[in-house]
Amino acid sequence: MFILIKRNKIFYIIAIFILSIALFFAANTCVFKGNFTRHAANNQQQFLILIHIDEKTLYLFESDKCIKKYPISSGKPGWPSPIGEWKIVEKSQWGKGFGGRWLGLNVRWGNYGIHGTTNEASIGRSASHGCIRMYNRDIKELYNLVPLGTAVVIRNGPFGPFGMGFRNLKPGDRGADVLAVQERLKQLGYFNGYESGIYEDDLKEALIQFQKDHNLKIKVTISTPDYNAMGYSEFE
Repeated sequence: MFILIKRNKIFYIIAIFILSIALFFAANTCVFKGNFTRHAANNQQQFLILIHIDEKTLYLFESDKCIKKYPISSGKPGWPSPIGEWKIVEKSQWGKGFGGRWLGLNVRWGNYGIHGTTNEASIGRSASHGCIRMYNRDIKELYNLVPLGTAVVIRNGPFGPFGMGFRNLKPGDRGADVLAVQERLKQLGYFNGYESGIYEDDLKEALIQFQKDHNLKIKVTISTPDYNAMGYSEFE
């Protein structure tokens, strides 16, 4: 009986050891939702960064192989991170508030980048003003790996520039969804301004004329009926 108990205990220890190794490799393996390796395969640069807001994860590709993944913090409600395809256009060693490293992106409607933080407890949550926060040790490693010009793809859900679904847009709002509306209204001949991703007076005037021509309720807020009339659908 003693020998049987001892043998079972050994098997138990071995099983726990194997499970621990499996969990370690699972935690450090690049796993994706969807066909995201397409972006890396078509990219001619050595590195490509994929950021999934809904997963709170940054993936780093070298050629077509995912070599790193890091937890991140993204924009909080009202301050969305910039969905889209960007490039790193600035590398700076900023102060402690940014973890000592800053990777600036060429976003049209504001100053957004990837950086560290003095509040590392925010990693894994929606807590920033739109920037991508990383642990300070991680941003230092990423900073040393990627050069200027590295492509950065930011995704948040299945609906392209609309992320997880339509957002009611009002004057002053910024984001990829504002940019998408500007581009569509320009295609339709209503918007003549610069596609900045910022909801300003020129977009409001174009919207009101569009609403009049399509028998929509006249209002400055862009909501689901307006999106649908422009040809956008959350469930495409």
